[in-house]
Amino acid sequence: MTRTVLVTGSGRGLGSYIVKALSEKGFNVIINYNNSKEESEKLKKEIGAQAIAIQADITDREAVEQLVKKGTEHFGQIDVVVNNALVNFKFDPTTQKAFKDLTYKDYEQQLDGTLKAAFNVSQSVIPQFLERKDGAIISIGTNLYQNPVVPYHEYTTAKAALIGFTRNVAAELGQYGIRANVVSGGLLKTTDASAVTTPEVFDLIAQSTPLRKVTTPQDVANMVVYLCSEAADGVTGQNITVDGGLTMN
Repeated sequence: MTRTVLVTGSGRGLGSYIVKALSEKGFNVIINYNNSKEESEKLKKEIGAQAIAIQADITDREAVEQLVKKGTEHFGQIDVVVNNALVNFKFDPTTQKAFKDLTYKDYEQQLDGTLKAAFNVSQSVIPQFLERKDGAIISIGTNLYQNPVVPYHEYTTAKAALIGFTRNVAAELGQYGIRANVVSGGLLKTTDASAVTTPEVFDLIAQSTPLRKVTTPQDVANMVVYLCSEAADGVTGQNITVDGGLTMN
């Protein structure tokens, strides 16, 4: 049976690479977007019958419930969710606030966009996962939690919380055949969030990795595809870093 994957924030950026990679491997994909309607509809048209695009603000629990309901009704069930959406953040060291200038609202915005969103989406699909005793939750993290070469305080803190969230979900729900993992990429060349990154920074990162290359969105998408597949049915509770070996666990 064809697996169906809901990918949040997938109308553009890394999410669009993920849904394309999944569709190429035969998965059905639910493209979720908040404001990127034009890009999402274009992506849906490009993929064809394997895709549906649904608008929802994933920080709004009621909107998420409707997202899950519509996606389930369209494809029959949801087998995997990918918590990918990034809320209002740019990787620009020249505009990043120093710690002394941050407010807790800056943290709250990223915690809501990362942790609250993952909670909303994951908990909304859990009833059908429990009923089938099967399902997977994949969340997109960052290697900055381990190596904060640029102190993106609020972003990195939220992503670190996502790892704790994932491991607790994996520990509790593994007995029901439900898996939960994190895929942590490095700075990606190039997405909307990294569009302001200079060539010099990318070159510096490339020279710092064993592979002498900067991680691409496709590299991360490939790992997500693997975790969505039956080949990864024995993998849970892991934070898998895809950054060319820049950080090593």
